[in-house]
Amino acid sequence: MSKIKLAIVGLGGIAQIIHMPILSKMDDVEITAVCDSDLSKCKNIASRYNVGKYYKDVQRMLDENPEISAVIIAAQTNAHKEIAIQCLQAEKDILVEKPIARNYKEAKDIVNAAKTYKRKIMVAMNNRFRNDMMMQRTFTKAKELGEIFYVKAGWVKPQSSNQKWMLEKDKSGGGVFLDNGIAMLDLGLWILGFPEVKSVTASNYYHNTKSVEDSSIAMIKFKNKATLTIEVSWSLLREGELFYCNVYGKEGSSSINPFTIYKRMAGELYNITPKKILTPSNVFKKSYEYELQHFVGAVAGHHNIISNGDDALKVIEIVDAIYKSAKAGREIIFK
Repeated sequence: MSKIKLAIVGLGGIAQIIHMPILSKMDDVEITAVCDSDLSKCKNIASRYNVGKYYKDVQRMLDENPEISAVIIAAQTNAHKEIAIQCLQAEKDILVEKPIARNYKEAKDIVNAAKTYKRKIMVAMNNRFRNDMMMQRTFTKAKELGEIFYVKAGWVKPQSSNQKWMLEKDKSGGGVFLDNGIAMLDLGLWILGFPEVKSVTASNYYHNTKSVEDSSIAMIKFKNKATLTIEVSWSLLREGELFYCNVYGKEGSSSINPFTIYKRMAGELYNITPKKILTPSNVFKKSYEYELQHFVGAVAGHHNIISNGDDALKVIEIVDAIYKSAKAGREIIFK
């Protein structure tokens, strides 16, 4: 069986905890090269995973390894656009860790380049690959809950990384919303089928931060009358992590963590949650395994990309509006 040859750019926490361990165990993948601005770290990680080549310069890596089919971009967000376009010009498919870029303009440049060079682009929204989210979407897409009019999603957890650049707006593009909120926004839009947006209203808070927000609350109204609300925070004073996505339809409701389905039948509300649900012991890690397997399969031509560039553009356009609304203190109307 021929292996898909991959490279990884950016060897921070997500690459070390998720990408390298998972990809190194996949039979149909070969990690051909790794690249990071810290060459010493790059060399050590390459040695640990028996990767033959390591680089500090992305272009040199691309020039010297034409056999690479795809690149995973896990560098800091302000570097995504330049690295992505370099890879696309070199005719490589790319998986970009969320967010795709700091703003809509940068994201648009990346997606346009993918279309120009006819390459595949996937944005890493691993929560779509959680087994409970996939089941929830299956029920909603099959209209088991009737017309969906409200989705309420949230993620309250400590900051994903302690790297300084995440708290510097010029490098990260934003705070907790670009870190966690964008994932919940993507889930909500995915569940709803990406309807047209009518308006966005948001409030951001800077309780323990200066340059970027550490709490954010947003409401997105759609032209089909549905509503999506999102709350995300690094600093809400509560015990433990909170991750939820609640879906409300005219004939029932669904939630995750734990996964439940309620449906109205003959005037009564019934719990129709499947009794035998296979829940992995580590939902988080398993979602990344499914995500990376999906990307590799798409590069090999087995199926189309889930969480593609067009989806990412719709998401980041709303993100821009959320920051604009929070800054201006008013509702942003979409044309």
